[in-house]
Amino acid sequence: MFYDMNRFLYLLPALLCGMSPLKADDWPQWLGKGREATWHEEGVVRRLPEKGPAVLWRATVSTGYSGPAISNGKVYLMDLIIEEGKIVNNAGAQAKLSGIERVLCLDASTGKIRWAHEERRHYEVSYPGGPRATPTVAGDQVFSLGTMGHLTCLSTDGEVQWQKNLKKEYGAPLPMWGHSSPPLVHGELLICMVGGEGSLIVAFDRRTGREVWRRLSAGHCGYCPLQVIDHGGIQQLIAWHPAGVTGHDPETGRVYWTVPIKPTNGSAIAMPRKLGNRLFVSGYNRIGGMIELSNERPGARILWRSGPKEGVYPVNSTPYLLDGIIYGVDVDKSALMAVEMDSGKRLWESRAPCLSKEIAGRSRVPRYGTAFLVYHPGNKQFWILGEMGDLIVAELSPQGYREVSRARVLEPTNTSGSRKVLWSHPAFAMRSVFLRNDRELIRLDLAE
Repeated sequence: MFYDMNRFLYLLPALLCGMSPLKADDWPQWLGKGREATWHEEGVVRRLPEKGPAVLWRATVSTGYSGPAISNGKVYLMDLIIEEGKIVNNAGAQAKLSGIERVLCLDASTGKIRWAHEERRHYEVSYPGGPRATPTVAGDQVFSLGTMGHLTCLSTDGEVQWQKNLKKEYGAPLPMWGHSSPPLVHGELLICMVGGEGSLIVAFDRRTGREVWRRLSAGHCGYCPLQVIDHGGIQQLIAWHPAGVTGHDPETGRVYWTVPIKPTNGSAIAMPRKLGNRLFVSGYNRIGGMIELSNERPGARILWRSGPKEGVYPVNSTPYLLDGIIYGVDVDKSALMAVEMDSGKRLWESRAPCLSKEIAGRSRVPRYGTAFLVYHPGNKQFWILGEMGDLIVAELSPQGYREVSRARVLEPTNTSGSRKVLWSHPAFAMRSVFLRNDRELIRLDLAE
């Protein structure tokens, strides 16, 4: 009651003046609007309460890496109800299990499930613990991509509009860790990483599912999300995949340029990030570097390559570029690093946001320590979700990592090696954070 009264008093001045409260924002796809990992809402806290943020609701869900998407008062999420088999996380081997793969729609105010689209699936992938790709919401449509390559277009009321089986229709080889790249909406197109001969990238009419264009070939499609950038007044579709980094005309698929940065075993995962005329790409085994985009016409060249003592190699989480600095979690060191964009020079590193305190304090730490970074430009702060289930508010600068506050908000339920991990990207919307593990989806209040 006290909490509700505080919220009422917060809104009262605006109501008395005939004004609307601060407008709530959406997070309609992976990394939010524009896939920028930037949270623009006003009226959010700068420091977490001492006892942690209030839990507005909890909803029971099942296993999955898919993060939530929030649009027009609804939350969309994928999960898997396992019926046969068990999760065996072995990076070098595939596991088999069967169950019900679901697209869920929940009421963002209450957490109540409004509808569920269910399909029986048989998994045969490494790390088989559920769907990977966050649903993409655009207007009155929801697009989901399941682990085994089942692409589905639903209305926001849960009605199936069209479906594709990428393996069956395109002969697309299945990546070892399953399909992970969330569908990308560009105007009236839905653009997907598919795989197969000549169909590495395919664009569909988002209303009908009709193929509009296809381009390139590779052993499989990799895992990296697509994005559309605007550079020099020209929109370019950016893809990182087993064959390299490519820039395309998003309307036709025409290849504008190719940079031969090829990931180990085709494992393109973290999305390249752009700032100014620079595009940073990174992956396993110290593969990556900085690409310079041409300002005159669509084109690109390698500006510098990362080495063993410079650069940073994010894999599980996409880095953030700000004021000439790359902030990213290095896959080998399991540490958040700050690196100069111009040279690749390392400025500092910290394991604090990436690993539990006990593990971070060891002389040798496991690989793949993970933290998801989202920037709030109004507060000039980063919101970070660590794999141990801690939500962190921090200020990052060339001078160092300054932690403002943190709270344990969700228990890690997955595993990597012998440690428990939480490897699902959060969503920030409605002055809240939406988080999931393999048991529940929760909404936490972050309003001032």
